[in-house]
Amino acid sequence: MADKGGGVLASFEFLDSTVDAIHELKDAGYKNLRAYMPFPDHHIEEALGYGESAVRVWTLVGGLTGAATGFALTIWTSMDWPLVTGGKPIVSIPAYVVIAFEMAVLFGALATLIGVFVLGRLPHTKPTIVYDAEFQSGRFGLYVTAQGDDLDEARRILQRHEPSLLSEDPEGAHVQ
Repeated sequence: MADKGGGVLASFEFLDSTVDAIHELKDAGYKNLRAYMPFPDHHIEEALGYGESAVRVWTLVGGLTGAATGFALTIWTSMDWPLVTGGKPIVSIPAYVVIAFEMAVLFGALATLIGVFVLGRLPHTKPTIVYDAEFQSGRFGLYVTAQGDDLDEARRILQRHEPSLLSEDPEGAHVQ
């Protein structure tokens, strides 16, 4: 009989227990972990191995592209419609800095928004299958996807950290 797999959902009252369980599971080789928390916490993010967000790179590239576009647009329009006033040069960079700055802000903001959607995989159309409403009111949750003996081992590791609730996912639901 083929093992369908599944997972274990543990609910913890304390942040330290959750972080310790994550560290022990990661050391045991579990990679598919999903943490639930009532508020963002950097301890859990560090334990899960999250690095710095790449959205800032999107913002930088968007801003630089916007500044280059601003300068290119103003220089191109000045060259296309040359208007010499007071003996000043047709392409006068100081006059174009304001337009370049505004375009940098606009493109940077739009790139940030696009980066958030792309890197956050939004919109998330699949509903979360395994969840407990207590995670919104102060408890911390940890869902481990595993199969067969790995599932028993994950359950033993989680029980060592004294969860307030430990439930299995018999259908083999997978949280994305």
